[in-house]
Amino acid sequence: MSLMGATNAAITGLAAQSQALSNVSNNLANSDTTAYKASKTSFSSLVAGSGNNKSGGVHASNTTNNTAQGLVTDSAISTHLAIQGNGYFVVSEEGDTSSRYYTRNGEFAVDNDGYLMNGDYYLLGWATDADGNVAGGASSVNLDKIDLSSIQSSAQATSEASIQATLPGDAVLNSTFESSFEVYDSLGTASTITATYEKTAQNTWTITYSDPVSADTSTTTGSVTSSPITVQFNNDGSLASVSGTGLDITWNTGAAASSIKLDLGTVGGSDGLTQYSSNDVENADIDVKSIIVDGRAYGTVDDIEIETDGSVVATFSNGETRNIYKIPVATFINSDGLTEDSDGIYAISTYSGNATLHTAGTGSAGSLKSSSLESSTVDTSTEFASMLSAQQAYSSASQIISTAGDMFDSLLQAVR
Repeated sequence: MSLMGATNAAITGLAAQSQALSNVSNNLANSDTTAYKASKTSFSSLVAGSGNNKSGGVHASNTTNNTAQGLVTDSAISTHLAIQGNGYFVVSEEGDTSSRYYTRNGEFAVDNDGYLMNGDYYLLGWATDADGNVAGGASSVNLDKIDLSSIQSSAQATSEASIQATLPGDAVLNSTFESSFEVYDSLGTASTITATYEKTAQNTWTITYSDPVSADTSTTTGSVTSSPITVQFNNDGSLASVSGTGLDITWNTGAAASSIKLDLGTVGGSDGLTQYSSNDVENADIDVKSIIVDGRAYGTVDDIEIETDGSVVATFSNGETRNIYKIPVATFINSDGLTEDSDGIYAISTYSGNATLHTAGTGSAGSLKSSSLESSTVDTSTEFASMLSAQQAYSSASQIISTAGDMFDSLLQAVR
């Protein structure tokens, strides 16, 4: 190799080690960046010329393992997400919701408009129906921004009431006892109904239900249209017969009429209404063990939880819980072929192939973990070692250029 060849090789070394140092600097700067994937400088030899006139050199290129798993750490924010395993979140750019980008940075938060966003990017998911199934099919066409502000609870009218209580069998005839319970109309309005139990004969009681009143008992909210119920007991206190099991109500709140099925127990059993002696006739009273009714008032979103399969579960103030979205995980044939952009965003390229969408935790897709974030894969000790190696190689190449320059000077002096 000639002096010129040595100089050219040293120059390529300077360029390659400069790129290596730049790569180390970028890695160290992103050592705390969520889901950042450390890149590595790869070196390959360069050979020019032929025979004894060959000259060498080096070429540097950056390689990144986009599939490397960073450490998953806990976060205090429930909408922060980490992917454990293969795959990416699907996001769209603010101002261009038809765009599709991919990221492992799950630092999502609810913005002022109720959308889950990471910086300038919306998190995309599939809307689900009332049963939690993906509406319209799990395809990329049906992906939409996750809008928590559009989610509303629904009111539910009371349709069933289950009562477990013991009546005093030694009460005198025509004695009456009361118990109350709350019901809801189809608009979610809560009202109170009072049941009056009157002993009309030995082992026989009549139950009369009052018209419903508002929660503060100041307003009558409807009318009970069903007949009183007659209940008879066996001589062992178990339920013998019930004349009716329906409570019909016409509301004056604008709600639809209600027909509430009353579960007063199993005939011959002791799982509902029973009759036993109180052993204290003067202070005898009904012993209500439980009154369970369904139905609910209208509610607002109280909390959001994201499950490992990507299901976004909303908990409402009325106790209702419902799956509202499902977050997919995108995988690629060659993840390292994705084009990297700022903010941990990737775009499809001809080398990566198209995205395949999965339910989290199925196929080749990783599962999701909420209240968590994926850490950077940068190992600072490795980067410092690479930095020292680049510095030494750069100094060596500089020394070669200096030495070759001295040799050129000697050659020129000999010519003179």
